[in-house]
Amino acid sequence: MAEFLDLEAQDSVRMPWNVIPGTKQESANCVVPVAAIYTVIKSFPSMPVLPYSPLRCRNCRSVLNPFSIVDFPAKIWICPFCLQRNHFPPHYHSISDENLPAELFPQYTTIEYESPSEKATVPPVFLFVVDTCMIEEEIGFLKSALSQAVGLLPENSLLGLITFGAYVCVHELGFSQIPKVYVFRGSKEITKDQVLEQMNFFVKKPKPVTGVVAGVRDGLSPETIARFLLPASESEFTINTVLEELQKDPWPVPADQRATRCTGTALSVAAHLLGACVPGSGARIMAFVGGPSTEGPGSIVSKSLSEPIRSHKDLDKDSAPNYHKAVKFYEGLSRQLVHQGHVLDLFACALDQVGVAELKIAVERTGGLVVLAESFGHSVFKDSLRHVFQSGDYDLGLSSNGIFEVNCSKDIKIQGVVGPCASLEKKGSLSSETVIGQGNTTAWKMCGLDKSTSLCLFFEIVKKDNPDVTGQVTSNQFYFQFLTYYQHPNGLMRLRATTLSRRWVAGPGSTQELIAGFDQEAAAVVMARLVSFKMESEAEFDPIRWLDKSLIHLCSRFGDYQKDHPSSFSLSPRFSIYPQFMFHLRRSQFVQVFNNSPDETAYFRIILNHENVTNSVVMIQPSLISYSFHSGPEPAMLDVAAIAADRILLLDSYFTVVVFHGATVAQWRKAGYHNQPEHAPFAQLLLLPLDDADAIIKERFPVPRLVICDQHGSQARFLLAKLNPSATYTSDMPSHEREIIFTDDVSFEVFMDHLQRLAVQ
Repeated sequence: MAEFLDLEAQDSVRMPWNVIPGTKQESANCVVPVAAIYTVIKSFPSMPVLPYSPLRCRNCRSVLNPFSIVDFPAKIWICPFCLQRNHFPPHYHSISDENLPAELFPQYTTIEYESPSEKATVPPVFLFVVDTCMIEEEIGFLKSALSQAVGLLPENSLLGLITFGAYVCVHELGFSQIPKVYVFRGSKEITKDQVLEQMNFFVKKPKPVTGVVAGVRDGLSPETIARFLLPASESEFTINTVLEELQKDPWPVPADQRATRCTGTALSVAAHLLGACVPGSGARIMAFVGGPSTEGPGSIVSKSLSEPIRSHKDLDKDSAPNYHKAVKFYEGLSRQLVHQGHVLDLFACALDQVGVAELKIAVERTGGLVVLAESFGHSVFKDSLRHVFQSGDYDLGLSSNGIFEVNCSKDIKIQGVVGPCASLEKKGSLSSETVIGQGNTTAWKMCGLDKSTSLCLFFEIVKKDNPDVTGQVTSNQFYFQFLTYYQHPNGLMRLRATTLSRRWVAGPGSTQELIAGFDQEAAAVVMARLVSFKMESEAEFDPIRWLDKSLIHLCSRFGDYQKDHPSSFSLSPRFSIYPQFMFHLRRSQFVQVFNNSPDETAYFRIILNHENVTNSVVMIQPSLISYSFHSGPEPAMLDVAAIAADRILLLDSYFTVVVFHGATVAQWRKAGYHNQPEHAPFAQLLLLPLDDADAIIKERFPVPRLVICDQHGSQARFLLAKLNPSATYTSDMPSHEREIIFTDDVSFEVFMDHLQRLAVQ
């Protein structure tokens, strides 16, 4: 594992296969796809940032890198991708073996270029879109969180405000003496022209006759734009005044109906406003939604309370009347936002669903953030919102306007990307016919990206046969280059280039080499993203069956066994934890939708598709730490046997952090022993897991929910649901000796028995 972490520390890339199966057939036999998970702009303290433009190959446009072959006397470099010979420009005249430019240093396979001449003209823009159809208490929570956020905004940023209920209200902030609001009906779709017309954009200057209206260059005066988007330093007072006076939506709601809420129309007006004022700049629509959309385009349920909000069952049976229409509407909105280069962030706080499942496409394709909580007063929401704007150690590193491109050696093609991006439909010789995720392209738009944004790229090996038989020696090195062009938080445009080299192997002796290069954590995460994608895009897909078949094939291909002797089966240490990951993935919230709403499932998958391998592994197989008087904190097996009366357990399942007190510990705590000076070690024991939980919560986004519970208490379910049920009500273990789980799920032991039996057939 350690060497894969070293590779990630150098290039922020993890691949299931670090030695690549060399032919189409070999790669099909390997079951787990050839893929890469790349954390696009992970921060590297030691990475150089070069103050000049990169040298590009004049044929394939790849960037000069340590794998290029350099002829110093002739001042020529040969591109490793297409073997094109390129001349060095005059300012490289002094290069030699002893005097290398940084981009040729062997350790700088990841490097950034920043050109001082390309500074963004528009500062970052935040447009708050705020739902007002909530009870007074919720509005109070939201108002205080928003006014705190306004105080944390970067000094130079621009800020706008839209509120909505039955109608959409765009607040004019530029003239604080008389607050002015432009109102749009929520029940019908609104075009960009209607927005410009109604908001008097062309009072002083006639509207251009042709083309789309886009910002200052089309004759919009900066004063017009400043009416709605004000510098944060000037707008704090005005915004806080508007927020203080913000009332619950005045429209009366009959007892048997839901509030009239036009989320889709509000987001559409927000997109039109940004498209007219600041096209192509790093702008974010931050939507704060407290309930389901019931009015206008994008609504997910009717106003009548007798109609329930769609469940997974309704989606499976195709009996959710509004679902496809809403998804289609948000798909259109996502295209508009991607075209404008703008991001949609969603903060959904309600006891019921608000429509995250429908909105997912717009949030994910624009690289937006998503937070799901039960209330605007909940720490999950309040701390996450604060985290978005905080600077220092744990800031998110929000960047914008990204374009991501891939280049690779021939014999390999790109099937697509699963992650927060949108295809730019730049089809080339490298695009595969088989598409996974955002495909048919070698370039993707990333409107919003941050330090942990991770894309999962799927590759197809197209080489049909083994190495060349004609006697030529073909190179067995593969090269990949990932180029990310983006706007850094400092406002300057940067280009990050990561160039990797991997060996490919083929033929009879290759199995041991493939095993040596297998990264089981990366493989589990790639399979998790792939199974989630298939569940959303293939109608009759059975995820459990697909995962089981893949695992059986993989084990019979790479396991050691005698045919038909299950007891002889063994796996190399490189593969030994992989079946365990698959066992937990089958039981995880990404595959099991039974206990979750469509909104929760969509939320979990958006975050899985955004995070790096280490974080995603915790989502699939949570980590468990045990604390007791007898030993310091130590990792425990994710098994019901880990529960003991005199222990405290800390479970981190990424979305939830659980501190679980065994029965005896809980009894002592209730008796107040930790407050007595002679029981100081007990007080210490109670504090340790809380401190560790706090450390996890501090650095994570969205902020996880903290659950503190006792053995046999109602909240203990948060822990029990994640444990391997090795003791259940059907097993013959005397129950007073250990905890049991009431479930019909099979235990890991039974799962492994079945797997061994099937793999050796």
